[in-house]
Amino acid sequence: MSVYPLNEKTILLREGDDVATTRESLPEGTVLSDGTGLEIRLRGEVPVGHKVALRAIREGEPVRKYGQVIGYATADVQPGDWVHTPNMGAGHLNLSYEIGTEVRDLPPSPNAERTFMGYARKDGRVGTRNTVLLLSSVNCSADALRRIERKLRDEALPDFPNVDDVFAITHKTGCGMSGSNADYELLQRTLAGFADHPNVAGVMIMGLGCEVNQPGALAVNRGLIPASALRPGRPQNDDLPPILKIQDLGGVRKTVERGIEEGLKLLRRANEHRRTPQPISKIVVGTNCGGSDAYSGITANPAMGVAGDELVACGGTWVLAETSETYGAEHLLTKRAVSREVGEKLIALMRWWEDYTAKGGAEIDNNPSPGNKAGGLTTIYEKSLGAAMKGGTAPLRAVYGFAERIAEPGFVFMDTPGHDPVSVTGLVAGGCTLVAFSTGRGSCLGFKPSPVLKIATNTPMYEALEEDMDLNAGVVMDGVPVEDVGREIFEALIAMAGGKRSKSEAQGLGDETFAPWTLGPVL
Repeated sequence: MSVYPLNEKTILLREGDDVATTRESLPEGTVLSDGTGLEIRLRGEVPVGHKVALRAIREGEPVRKYGQVIGYATADVQPGDWVHTPNMGAGHLNLSYEIGTEVRDLPPSPNAERTFMGYARKDGRVGTRNTVLLLSSVNCSADALRRIERKLRDEALPDFPNVDDVFAITHKTGCGMSGSNADYELLQRTLAGFADHPNVAGVMIMGLGCEVNQPGALAVNRGLIPASALRPGRPQNDDLPPILKIQDLGGVRKTVERGIEEGLKLLRRANEHRRTPQPISKIVVGTNCGGSDAYSGITANPAMGVAGDELVACGGTWVLAETSETYGAEHLLTKRAVSREVGEKLIALMRWWEDYTAKGGAEIDNNPSPGNKAGGLTTIYEKSLGAAMKGGTAPLRAVYGFAERIAEPGFVFMDTPGHDPVSVTGLVAGGCTLVAFSTGRGSCLGFKPSPVLKIATNTPMYEALEEDMDLNAGVVMDGVPVEDVGREIFEALIAMAGGKRSKSEAQGLGDETFAPWTLGPVL
């Protein structure tokens, strides 16, 4: 049997790690040498992207990767063993939180004076797309809204060349809830974030008429219209979003006719907007990873961190999210918090998530999906340490709630679940005008109105799904520096901000991805 250098067949992420990640499937009996005379013979087959033990680990002892604890041995592990779910579990981390001990300002960027062709809005924000939104306050109006969408998109949109899209946001809630609880607040905040988004030039809101989440109340509560606009007999103001109720208009057919009439008005006004040169400091990028594998934390996510640092150095905004997929890595982020308030807010989110999942009879470590585990990820700690690399190295300046308006430039965090559609919904509702999305197993997510740059973590998946992947970070495994891929991601985001369509946009994806976070009971 040949002896292979350890770094030829595996990746050792940090000196002192207990495990290395395989570059390819390795058969039983493969012998690896670390160059110091130590040879490790594999005691069984280890699949591609999975972990091989480099030393003996006793049951109950921690297992280290990335220089951090990713779990604990649930059985004695010998050098050369495949380390995965049969012999490793999450256990309990006793993390020590330091706040602000590694705050480092980024050096000035030569890209800081660059511009992109964007849509300047009245409030000073800048859009990357120019769209018209048809917004449902409740599921009961979804069918009627979709009919309006189809009519406007198929027959009217071609006549308005400066409008990128007309699209409907529908959902499965809006009633059967209290009108004063957290779910109601969260739904209204999320919907309003889309209605008042930089990528949206005009919005129409439609409801049934008897729902808890009244369209007029949504518009008034969230500052989309003044309360006086709802007074009976008040003349229609074309500068305000039209509000339609099926019950008031006499049924679905009449509502669709009225909706088409109002939609045409919105399209005419949106068509007046033009792209103009805007500073890249106005770009707001939300980050997400979905269908992750073991290479996510080795290729795509570190490269995204490089791109994020560059955008932040240019005055832009880079948003890390997925709280349940940061769990176990948050102590690395608190070190970069610019204040104790910011650091403690992130820690408090972790305690909230522990309680939230426990009430539902789950554990946060239930998070790695079957696909994640097939791709080599064993515990939430391992997944989180790789996912957090999307955040780069910039100071952490703010922590936001789900769908909360992002007002602080720089590197910030938003509380979202790990489920991709829900997480991206919160990010876009908060004002992200682009989404950078890494995937190892092959997520094909698109989202409206913010285009999604999908970044493959490995070359085989990229080649298999090339029609859906915008960029291949798997070249890092072939020796391309992470920094080079990061710069490629940065340039791809600027191009996309200026109008270049993502592959999901080219396929028209994103109509069914909106998914507001539902916290409580359905009444």
